[in-house]
Amino acid sequence: MKKFTLCLKTSLLSATAVFLCAFSDPESMEQYVGFLQKSFIDHYDSSQEVKQIKRYELNITNNGFCRYKRYFNNGKTEYFAFKLAKFKDMEYYGTTTAGKLYLRTKGDDVIVQTYKDRGGDVDSMATEVVIPVKNMEAEDLNAIRENLTKICGLPAVITP
Repeated sequence: MKKFTLCLKTSLLSATAVFLCAFSDPESMEQYVGFLQKSFIDHYDSSQEVKQIKRYELNITNNGFCRYKRYFNNGKTEYFAFKLAKFKDMEYYGTTTAGKLYLRTKGDDVIVQTYKDRGGDVDSMATEVVIPVKNMEAEDLNAIRENLTKICGLPAVITP
């Protein structure tokens, strides 16, 4: 009888845990993307490239892409894009005041396109994207890394 009671308690405890997990609010891609977009906008440092870059676009999309476009003063445009699920690691070189954030992928997963360049338009692949940032504390870097890592752990969503 004690064995039966123990099994019953174990079963009830397991069922309760499954029930609670089923109704918990798991973090979604949108939450991670929203945090990353806000972080990159807040910390982007256009002053590092003000002599070369006219304007830039840095977007993290809801379908899991990082897109970074730089428009140079001479008319040249550089475009970088990669799927966040391909994120491997990141490194930061600089101080808390200003530095560069290197986002590395698992392989040659970064699409690089150059338009209106003197050497001609170029399409290639790379392993990293370099983003100039400012006011970056260790906590900010850890939060960015954590969100990118969580995105990599999300199950792939297949859209018809």
